[in-house]
Amino acid sequence: MPRKSEVTTDILINTLTELHGGEVDTIQVRNVADSLGVSYPTACKRLEEYKVGRGKWNLTIAERLERQMIDDEETVQQCFVPSKDETYVPFGNFTDVKKIIQSRLFYPTFITGLSGNGKTFSVEQACASLNRELIRVNITIETDEDDLIGGFRLVDGETVWHNGPVVEALERGAVLLLDEVDLASNKILCLQSVLEGKGVFLKKIGKYVKPAVGFTIFATANTKGKGSDDGRFIGTNVLNEAFLERFPVTFEQEYPTAATEAKILVNNGADEEFAEMLVKWAGVIRKTFFDGGVDEVITTRRLVHIVRANSIFGDRVKAVTNCINRFDTDTKQSFLDLYTKVDAGEDSEYNEEDETI
Repeated sequence: MPRKSEVTTDILINTLTELHGGEVDTIQVRNVADSLGVSYPTACKRLEEYKVGRGKWNLTIAERLERQMIDDEETVQQCFVPSKDETYVPFGNFTDVKKIIQSRLFYPTFITGLSGNGKTFSVEQACASLNRELIRVNITIETDEDDLIGGFRLVDGETVWHNGPVVEALERGAVLLLDEVDLASNKILCLQSVLEGKGVFLKKIGKYVKPAVGFTIFATANTKGKGSDDGRFIGTNVLNEAFLERFPVTFEQEYPTAATEAKILVNNGADEEFAEMLVKWAGVIRKTFFDGGVDEVITTRRLVHIVRANSIFGDRVKAVTNCINRFDTDTKQSFLDLYTKVDAGEDSEYNEEDETI
């Protein structure tokens, strides 16, 4: 029997495989460790990269990973370039977002702004216009390292490694979009090295992934990572300062100007009269919202919903009503009353400072 100091990982694995095959459990590892004169904790440490569950190890993982990589190379590559949306109208930070992506430099960018004002859409369409791949990850409080980096999955009775979206983006030199990042928990800190442009070490398979040329990161959020004190965005969290500090710039996305917003609505099927009316209506509500008069706001996204609802129902009031039913009764009624006034031409001076709901 080899001395304890001479028992290598290879000896341990070969002994286990000869006695018990490729899949072993706690009792088998403990017995072999005792026979080789090493402690059970030492044996577990040597076998860490082969662990597939509590008290279970698969000693053929490396072999299967190699086979999987060969299979992956033979598989037709997916294309992650988003499609161009003919209805899109560039505004806000679009030009700067496009410049960052076009530079192909690693430059993490944080985009903050109210819901429904085109943060995610601008990154998507910038990638589409530049024929750049985009991998979007929707962040939640449950998102963890396994979701982002990757992990072992059971496929056809076998445990195989699957890259997460972050690793996929790193290897492809794609743009990684962390959408709604302020919903994340501290588990998002697994991306610290990635946000420094240094890649990531996949400790479960012993592989280091470096970022390919062109890889960069965008993160979108309704807050600036400091939480939502007014309760407007339930579920948003205070993000770790070290995480936020790794974003060199923060863009603040505002709602589009009236002219731009009207063009967006026309592109989505509204006639000019209806588009102008909706923009005017939303303008009054937003001003009242920013002044603290109401707790809800009509977003650009919701205006598009109304336009599309009108194309289905052929009834403007019905379209507006159905699309604002999500608000509480009082808010819904006040918004609907205002729309009626705008429709009747009573609120033509909606830009005046004293104009509110």
